[in-house]
Amino acid sequence: MGLQSSIAVVGSGYVGTVVAACMATLGHEVVGVEIDSEKLELLRNGDAPFYEPGLDERLRSAVDSGRLTFTDDFELALERSEVVFLCVDTPPGENGHPNTTSVAAAARAIGRAMYKPHVLVTKSTVPVGSGNWLATTVENELPDGVDPSVISVVSNPEFLREGSAIDDFLYPDRIVLGSDDVTALQLVQDAYQPILDQSFPGADPTHRPVLVRTDRSTAETIKYAANAFLATKISFINEIAEICEWVGADIDEVAYALGLDKRISPEFLHAGVGWGGSCFAKDLEALAATARSHGQEPRILEAATQVNKHQRHRLVRKLQENLRPLRGSRIALLGLAFKPNTDDTRDAPAIEIAASLMEKGAIVRAYDPMVKSIPELPNLQIVRDPYLALERADALVLVTEWAELTKLDFHEVATRMRGNIVVDGRNAFDPRAVKAAGLTYEGVGKGVMISNGRYSRS
Repeated sequence: MGLQSSIAVVGSGYVGTVVAACMATLGHEVVGVEIDSEKLELLRNGDAPFYEPGLDERLRSAVDSGRLTFTDDFELALERSEVVFLCVDTPPGENGHPNTTSVAAAARAIGRAMYKPHVLVTKSTVPVGSGNWLATTVENELPDGVDPSVISVVSNPEFLREGSAIDDFLYPDRIVLGSDDVTALQLVQDAYQPILDQSFPGADPTHRPVLVRTDRSTAETIKYAANAFLATKISFINEIAEICEWVGADIDEVAYALGLDKRISPEFLHAGVGWGGSCFAKDLEALAATARSHGQEPRILEAATQVNKHQRHRLVRKLQENLRPLRGSRIALLGLAFKPNTDDTRDAPAIEIAASLMEKGAIVRAYDPMVKSIPELPNLQIVRDPYLALERADALVLVTEWAELTKLDFHEVATRMRGNIVVDGRNAFDPRAVKAAGLTYEGVGKGVMISNGRYSRS
């Protein structure tokens, strides 16, 4: 399994918990730092403070083996480590730039506890060029007499997708490390070597991730550029989907043919209500803000964001066109998390759609396998079963394509509903099964037929 590293992971949110559990899985000795007492108690028992498939099992195994421990003591964590992964949150801040308040606080705490050489690895998505600022922040807090050379900063952006984070960490396409310090780069590479070699239990011997070693600013930019490209790809196919609706084309077939081109690939060419979550919007905004700060106009980035916002309005418009009036109509909204296999509702399309429908006077009843409440929508009724949400509904709206929701019995759906409108916001249903049950199917980018001078959806 290669060299064993001693690792501290500061921050036990989504990224930090996955990093800690997976690094322990690789055989490293890991100590996680969490200052929130409630989270700390959960983690010490091997329980993640959020839902991610497979994570609890890995946490418990690592904690039970003794390879993974959790503490709120920075001094203890740094005493037992040589590599420190910084994984605290960077929410949107002013003027589009990330809010680095938590990063700065963690860096100061690390500096106060540091007395021997450490490599500080930034997995938090920080503004491009933050490496020097982080090093200086740590140095300013070092105890008297400690040489500032004890700290070296390496950028190591994360590319984890919620719902598949374990596989993304253990079987990545690439690992990016950025620093001018060759020794520091090698220490971090050693920690990842079992993944690069695929030499850990459960490894895939046919898979070989690519290691990219570069400078810090380049590594930081790679993270932003990757998310910006993926978000733009989704917005592109959604704009094509709108064209498809007016010219009578089928977006699924268009996307399939596009994806056969090896220069394009089929990934992220799925038309729907658009992307959500904590990363794409924040990272596009941050990259655009960086461009503006250097006198550039980020036209493509801005367009990608605008198209994505438009997708949510389009779904509401579909309901308005099919339900007249919308006020007083009953809507069954299926799926609240921003994507399947997570309980994360940050910037979830369903939340904005539900709020818009309720504001227009619709009665919305929702279901999600993992999300049981939406604090910002206290009047939204969330039920325990999708068929309960459908009782006497005038329209069904699929927003998050959970597997159980894509397998609905549409004959049962038809008996529960008062109306017959099915709006498939992810093109995840079989239109033939919907129509066979006597329901009207409305997808995204499924074409418009022109008849007698009037538009009617096929």
